[in-house]
Amino acid sequence: MAGNSSRKGAIRKSSKRPQAGSGGQVRRGLEGKGPTPKAADRPYHKTHKAEEYKKRQAKRAGAGSGGRKTSDAEWIAGRNSVLEALREKVPITSVYVADNTERDTRLREVFRLAAEMGVGLMEVSRTELDKLTDKAVHQGIAARIPPYEYADPNDLLDAATEAAEAPLIVMLDSITDPRNLGAIVRSAAGFGAHGVVIPERRAASMTASAWKTSAGAAARCPVAQTVNLNRQIKAYQDAGCFVIGLAADGDLSLPELVADTDLVKGPLVLVIGSEGDGLARLVAENCDRLLSIPMAGVLESLNAGVAASVALYAVAEARSRR
Repeated sequence: MAGNSSRKGAIRKSSKRPQAGSGGQVRRGLEGKGPTPKAADRPYHKTHKAEEYKKRQAKRAGAGSGGRKTSDAEWIAGRNSVLEALREKVPITSVYVADNTERDTRLREVFRLAAEMGVGLMEVSRTELDKLTDKAVHQGIAARIPPYEYADPNDLLDAATEAAEAPLIVMLDSITDPRNLGAIVRSAAGFGAHGVVIPERRAASMTASAWKTSAGAAARCPVAQTVNLNRQIKAYQDAGCFVIGLAADGDLSLPELVADTDLVKGPLVLVIGSEGDGLARLVAENCDRLLSIPMAGVLESLNAGVAASVALYAVAEARSRR
């Protein structure tokens, strides 16, 4: 029937008459909505989408899905490097080998050592290994190591107490070369130190390179981190330790230290300065004495790792005397 409003497509007409003027019905529609949001805050804007994409990528990187150094692991790449790390008992969690990698004597030894140490072997594509190692020259093999678990500086004193020994602690002032750090940790372990303390910032940390240079000593000699080196020096002094800083112009020579039986056999902290600048001014001022290593000729100073080894050997030798 014509005019039947129930048929498909029909328009139902309201019997109510529209009110004159806008009145209160559309008042909200006329109100201002405030300033226009920034592009990055608008969900459908390309700038917002780009920012969200960056956040997702950063989250993946932090979870260890790609980069060479992540928040939970580091990578050792290359046949010689991986083999040396296994020989030196670096705590490797897994070894990754690319598909169709040529098996030579080094790789066969890597497989043997990994099996003996209970380290897992993973076979991946070369493309995936490139991503994991950030395109390092891996030669078809890479190893993953966990982050180093740092001790608390006060734990080093407790370790000396448990061993019924006078504390011998090494502190490093802004050593930036991880190989120097590894060498010092190795010397500290070899000459009976109870641990090494490093700053949290602007200094080398226990990376894969430091692990390798320590020749496995980092597993035996604890390394502690401190937020403030000077504050930690004060804490050790309050605990009864005598703090000695190594400096080319020190007022105490190494032979004099060795000759002072009470001093060398008491609680001792040796502070080693950075490779180029030595001890920072405030660190030097907070030390009880500054120690120099006499040398013949025109050589003014030793490498930080070598200086630490010489001083630690002299202290260990003096302490061993009855």
